[in-house]
Amino acid sequence: MNFCSAGITFTLLSSRYYTSATSSDQALNLLHFLKLSITHQSPKLAQQTHARILALGLHQNPFLGTKLISAYSNFKNPTWARLVFDSVELKNVYLWNTLVNGYVKNGEYVEVFEFFKGMCRGDLFPDDYTLASLAKVAGETGDSAAGKLVHGRSIRSGFALDVVVSNSLMSMYGKCGSFGDVRKVFDEMPQRNVGSWNVLIAGYVGCGDHGLDEGMWKIVKCMQIDGVKPDGFTLSSLLPLCGVDGRKWPDYGREFHCYIVKSEMELNLDSDAHLGCCLIDMYSKSNRFVVARRVFDQMKSGNVYTWTAIINGYTENGASDEALNLFREMQVRDGIEPNRVSLVSVLPACNSHASLIGGKQIHGFAIRKLLNNDVSLCNALIDMYSKCGSLDLARRVFEDDSFVKDAISWSSMISGYGLHGRGNEAVSLYDKMVLEGVKPDGITLVGLLSACGRSGLVDEGLNIYSSAIKNYGIKPTVEICACVVDMLGRSGQLDQALEFIKNMPVQPGPSVWGALVTASVIHGNSTMQDLAYRYLIELEPENPSNFISLSNVYASSKQWDVVAKVRTMMKEKGLRKEPGCSWISVNRTTHCFHVADKAHPFSNSIHEMLENLIFVMKDAKCSYVEIPS
Repeated sequence: MNFCSAGITFTLLSSRYYTSATSSDQALNLLHFLKLSITHQSPKLAQQTHARILALGLHQNPFLGTKLISAYSNFKNPTWARLVFDSVELKNVYLWNTLVNGYVKNGEYVEVFEFFKGMCRGDLFPDDYTLASLAKVAGETGDSAAGKLVHGRSIRSGFALDVVVSNSLMSMYGKCGSFGDVRKVFDEMPQRNVGSWNVLIAGYVGCGDHGLDEGMWKIVKCMQIDGVKPDGFTLSSLLPLCGVDGRKWPDYGREFHCYIVKSEMELNLDSDAHLGCCLIDMYSKSNRFVVARRVFDQMKSGNVYTWTAIINGYTENGASDEALNLFREMQVRDGIEPNRVSLVSVLPACNSHASLIGGKQIHGFAIRKLLNNDVSLCNALIDMYSKCGSLDLARRVFEDDSFVKDAISWSSMISGYGLHGRGNEAVSLYDKMVLEGVKPDGITLVGLLSACGRSGLVDEGLNIYSSAIKNYGIKPTVEICACVVDMLGRSGQLDQALEFIKNMPVQPGPSVWGALVTASVIHGNSTMQDLAYRYLIELEPENPSNFISLSNVYASSKQWDVVAKVRTMMKEKGLRKEPGCSWISVNRTTHCFHVADKAHPFSNSIHEMLENLIFVMKDAKCSYVEIPS
């Protein structure tokens, strides 16, 4: 019998051969075909081999049964694996372990502990592999009670001292959010490997407590003192902590990068593409995307993940043109098809340039590749269409029932209404969101309060603010409070805005005082404006915009001596404000223009056209005659 799959021909020997061969030879040959079916991902070959096993009466062979269960599990068919398991009368621990592992691989966690109970009823003792698998299931489901039962069974059976079992128990406790138990298991281990240290570090990272950063660094040092070298997984866990604002690890990322170079860890596709992505992401978050690009260019080969990492880095640093160019280059030069994360990463680049055409093209690509049902991508599309000025298209994406909306979906649409000054519709959508049982969060509240502020809905905004804090337990943040100050200030209630700032539950930041400055300028209150600017300069002493604005305030009141002091202070600090610019995208190229800019190659033609437009505008103004009422 011949069987062809993926260009490879397998030959199942004739029944005459099986009749003359010994039972052990038959089993070995059939075992070989099962291995081939797994290697070449051929379910049909596995089924034909299974049929031959049944025809020869070898279905009670535990080795063949184990391999058949493994094959069907690999083909995402745990039901058939269970049928094979049930057909074997004398079950050993390896058969049970293979079935348990198959269900774990396929995410069928509910049945796993039932299998464990059945195993124990059959007078079989679980081994280290069984307990490690059960610990993994408890971690994936977040069931700490079941995890503790597995831990207790491990202690009673003596497997708690096994490195693999202990590592699995640590991982389980980490996923269940019990870092104290992670550390306890680690400290009680008589022997540790690099995986043990990695699980401990991952537990620290998952804890999310910035106060543990110094302890993390001590762990890394102890790991090296213990003679264990950090591997790619270790560094992948540590790099996201480096170069992030608020962390105490600003320069450790460079040290880790040097270690990678010294250790000759190759940043290639087959081994450490993930490590390369972590380096790119770390440098991008540190605003050193030039170095991030150098890491990307030095990688021996790239895949969709490395391309997505560098595209995301450029997008986050405001280099939208380069991000869009890389997105095209990924497909044209390397022939790599973007995935869902790639599309979500590049869409904000369309936002910054208001590139509605580019956003529509990405949306069309997502529809062709059947990715338009993904909630994160739909949320990004709603945000993109809103910021590119097409609220109708944003609403069309939001109202599509092909994806399940989450709180971010509702928040994005509410923010979109706010951006377009449609506060009443934002409030109505918020009411509908609450009625449908979707709990609002801080992001929802920021978008809604901004919408109320732009539309003058002060009373509605204040009621929503009080209700959100009281009924939904949302803690007031600086951003939320800044929205309240902006809402009060825009309506002219400057004294109430200042009173709110004084009674804020959090320390007011630059965004709060900036909102008061804006409101003071709108309503011409120079006293309030001067007060707000002084706090801004105290909070942001290195921001030149604050000094320029304060100088303009004093200049408007002709206090030239104070203006001179402010300018001198700027000069002493070495502060210089970057000039503002306008931009326009033509044929996928963005052209930037500064005040009195002559650098553009067509600047003469541009200025000539502007002069013509000025004349046309003046003529139109002169020819306009107001008709008396």
